[in-house]
Amino acid sequence: MESSIPKVRPISPKAGIDYPRNYAEFLAWFHNDEACLDYLDWIRCKGVFTCPSCHGTKGWSMKDGRWWCDVCRNRVSATAGTIFHRTRTPLTVWFAAAWHLTSAKNGVSAKTLHRILGFGSYQTAWAMLHRFRCAISNAGHDMLSGQVEVDETVFGGVRHGKRGRGAEGKVLVAIAVELLSPKGFGRCRLQIIRNADTETLKMFIQNHIKPGSTIYTDGLPSYPGAAKDEYIHHGTSIKGSGKDANEVLPGVHRVAALVKRWLMGTHQGSFEEDHLQAYLDEFSFRFNRRKST
Repeated sequence: MESSIPKVRPISPKAGIDYPRNYAEFLAWFHNDEACLDYLDWIRCKGVFTCPSCHGTKGWSMKDGRWWCDVCRNRVSATAGTIFHRTRTPLTVWFAAAWHLTSAKNGVSAKTLHRILGFGSYQTAWAMLHRFRCAISNAGHDMLSGQVEVDETVFGGVRHGKRGRGAEGKVLVAIAVELLSPKGFGRCRLQIIRNADTETLKMFIQNHIKPGSTIYTDGLPSYPGAAKDEYIHHGTSIKGSGKDANEVLPGVHRVAALVKRWLMGTHQGSFEEDHLQAYLDEFSFRFNRRKST
């Protein structure tokens, strides 16, 4: 009879390469703050010390986990300049939060993290997750290319009044999705926009789509001007096509449905407009790496 005890690899993890296969392995690898600091040290220095102040490469490891720069005499922490900078929360807790956030297919809500890690308050869990999302938002983003669909959708609860673009009390979000040949979707980008006029959509397209790409949109009058000169544009009137919108632009409608389902499932559909972009960035990060090993 096979043991039900999770298997743990008896090795020291290589930062940036090895990833815990289960929570038991995570606890074995990162059992104290010293182990977490060693992991951070390797990610930041790749085995070679570099002072963030003077960029000197000669330093000494101290017993408290910090480095002593032999050039500018500064004491440097492995957490300096990271989301862990000057935190009073143990690194083991930060690492545990990161593990739960990344190992769960659909992420984790602050309410769930609060319960799992036993934080003193919900706000602590929320603030920790917000730091992770900010780091995701600030990560480098390669531009989409090739064939790309672009459209907009609205986020927000059910409210009476105007529907669709410009709906009162709702948030308008632009979506771009790569199309793969012969079928399937590549990466996506989502961004809150103030309206769907030509200049706003032009800025979104230029910020996220590589010039020379072919852009597919619906018949909104703003798109021809937004995609002219640097792009090949194909616009299709939904009403004139005799097809449903999700047939004309399957990629953006698929992503819009997925992100709304994700918000509803993981976060119970609850978000503040000020923080929606961070949630959208987390979804994009997950979607764009869904095939990563």
